Amino acid sequence: MNEDQVSLENQTNPVPPEAGNIPTATPEESPQPTDAVLEGQSGEQSEGPEIDVEAGPAGDDVEEKSSEEIIAILQKDLASHRQELAEQSEQLDSVKKRYVALAAEFDNFRKRTQREKEEQAKVIKGRTITELLPVVDNFERARTQIKPNSDGENLIHKSYQGVYKNLVDSLKSLGVAPMRPEGKPFDPKYHEAMLREPTAEYPEDTVIEELVRGYLLDDIVLRHSMVKVAVAPEEGVESGEEDTNP
Repeated sequence: MNEDQVSLENQTNPVPPEAGNIPTATPEESPQPTDAVLEGQSGEQSEGPEIDVEAGPAGDDVEEKSSEEIIAILQKDLASHRQELAEQSEQLDSVKKRYVALAAEFDNFRKRTQREKEEQAKVIKGRTITELLPVVDNFERARTQIKPNSDGENLIHKSYQGVYKNLVDSLKSLGVAPMRPEGKPFDPKYHEAMLREPTAEYPEDTVIEELVRGYLLDDIVLRHSMVKVAVAPEEGVESGEEDTNP
């Protein structure tokens, strides 16, 4: 091994100095901080961030502002919901009014339909009964005109009078009633004047006699009553009668 190799090894693997041979610096030789360094350090410390004592209240203002915004948003939503509720209430009131109107209209329609059905049924019943009235007239004529002379005739007379009674009872059960106009004032709604007789026994326009019987079905006229009506006597007749008296 030559000298060059030994020097290279010493460079690559330097021999550590022994512990007792480590040089120590004396207080006089240790570097002391200069005034400039001290001033720089003190300046750096003085230029550090200052603590803001009022930072806490500023944060509270931010929080309060956020709460106010939230309250404003909630109030706005509440007002919107109240407006929607008011609109829905108006719609509900409109629907209720429409329902009440439809219910009243339907009730009126039902009553009108029922009334029309009853009137139609009454008209049909009246037409049917009117067809039977001539039969009743024939029975009444037979009762007044036929005079039975024997027991056989009397038996026949009673038999058809029984049929007549059953027919009249059936008509009464249906609401048919005969008119009784004698002695009542003449009414063209119910009476038909066939004869006029001058007389002083009855007031003028009074029904003296019923010639053909009229009938009513409740308040419907099935057939007008044919009557004789009283009229005032002529003045000439009255004066002539007065002249004949002593």
